[in-house]
Amino acid sequence: MFVIFSVFYILIAAAMIVLILMQRGAGADAGSGFGGGASATVFGARGSSSFMTRATAVLAALFFLLSLGMGIYLSRHGGTPQNSGADLGVMSGLANPPAATQNAQPSAPANAEIPQATKPAGEVPAATTPAQTATVPAATAPAKPATPEKK
Repeated sequence: MFVIFSVFYILIAAAMIVLILMQRGAGADAGSGFGGGASATVFGARGSSSFMTRATAVLAALFFLLSLGMGIYLSRHGGTPQNSGADLGVMSGLANPPAATQNAQPSAPANAEIPQATKPAGEVPAATTPAQTATVPAATAPAKPATPEKK
């Protein structure tokens, strides 16, 4: 039942969009109000409604009522389909998956051809770079400038 209402809802919305886009805007005749003298107001006189404006009003009312009805229907039925779980078909084997244990270790490696990493027997020394091993001479004091002798 809800699927039928959803289809009508989408069709009414699409028809409303088409009708609204096909109509001529109220501001289309705004220029005639400033100098043409054909209309009594700036946006033109609103006389009898055309077929498209009446159809748009009817579709808008139907859209509103259908939205309200679908909202009430979903609030009473919970919004989700009721399924007892008896007919799961192919997925029935996954209804109660076994619980996984925490920190479970695999009994055998997945691929026996790949060697497993082992801990080194001793401490591995840190790598040194040539810049670290080179000795830097100590800084020397700058030489004093020679002063000329007085005669």
